[in-house]
Amino acid sequence: MSRHDIAVPNELAQPVKRPRDPRIDAFRGLALLMIFVDHSPHNPFEYLTVRNIGFSDAAEAFFIMSGVAAGLAYTGRFQARHDKGLWQAVAPMWKRSWTLYLVQILLTSLAIAIFAAGATWFGVDELLTKINLRQVFNNTAEALIGIPLLGHQLGYVNILPAYSVLLFCGPLMILLGLWRPMLLLGLSAALWLAAGIWRINLPNYPNPGGWFFNPVAWQFIFVVGLLTGIFLRRGERFVPKMPWLFWLATGWLAVVLAWRYVPGFGPFMNHQMAVLGKAGLPFNMVSHDKTFLALPRMTHALALAYVLSCLPWVTRLTGSKALSFLRLLGRQGLLVFAAGTVLALFNHVIMGYYAGADWLGWVLMPLGALILIAVAWLGDIQKTAQRQTPARKAEVAAQPMPAE
Repeated sequence: MSRHDIAVPNELAQPVKRPRDPRIDAFRGLALLMIFVDHSPHNPFEYLTVRNIGFSDAAEAFFIMSGVAAGLAYTGRFQARHDKGLWQAVAPMWKRSWTLYLVQILLTSLAIAIFAAGATWFGVDELLTKINLRQVFNNTAEALIGIPLLGHQLGYVNILPAYSVLLFCGPLMILLGLWRPMLLLGLSAALWLAAGIWRINLPNYPNPGGWFFNPVAWQFIFVVGLLTGIFLRRGERFVPKMPWLFWLATGWLAVVLAWRYVPGFGPFMNHQMAVLGKAGLPFNMVSHDKTFLALPRMTHALALAYVLSCLPWVTRLTGSKALSFLRLLGRQGLLVFAAGTVLALFNHVIMGYYAGADWLGWVLMPLGALILIAVAWLGDIQKTAQRQTPARKAEVAAQPMPAE
């Protein structure tokens, strides 16, 4: 029996002290901005988000970067030589998962209140039938059961449940990732495939069907991000830089772009996928389904992430002073996501009340971005103060007492 079968290898356990990778915070901040823009109606900036250059959108980026952040933040506690016990490693991840659940309930409550106020006070009655709110007002008792059970999720407020579930399962993922990374990746891919073949999903209630962001499928790109974070902790890449893979990924991005915009090519490719589907391939391999993270979406997101990770100028750009605001947004991910969700919901009310005022889109998006930056700045100040307080207390405690 080798030492790999007994404990996590020391070389895996040893983190490497290095400067914080600016790409992680910058791309997470960019993804949060794009989610805010995509969730706000009728604005010209939505044509600038990543969903316009391929099949994936900011949600895939969110899950990848969340996995990377989890790998970096929590892996160190799971090392074999850790003398505080396994619970000390598991507890922070489960605490964060619980925090995500609480934020989900808060955002759902605010969404109901904002849209109800828009209908009641401003006469935008159609808001009561949008974002899956019909059940809340027409079937209130059952909807109020479904909301805390995460079985009834509102549109634009449905990404955190899957993230919470994945963090809850995170300890097992990290332990397996430290022991056998490729085994974790293989099991994750098999689970994704099984989800598509047998339509495995967590159930909705009272509506039929399953979660919009199906954690059984979306766990795959989260795991890819998690393994990336685990390897980054020891100064390595999970997927090495390989010229052939770089050009393969670049070629796929070009094909997807042509698929979207070259006349005739998109229908031709969609027909070929339909033929493959009739031949028996699972639907999540031959469709563009978002709930089950269909293969074209998933591979587009992973190819884009890989290409960007291989370009040295991307690291320099994301670390520049000009993009410090993106890094700031990324450092305060949950706070910015919650604030952006609330702002986007208000934008629905405003744009509904001032229907036809297209100029509002040019105003609300930059204003919202500035508000998010301000929120992130305040959150950063608060976090810095919280970190400094224990150090200050220790410094005061260490000072000698004056002689009587």
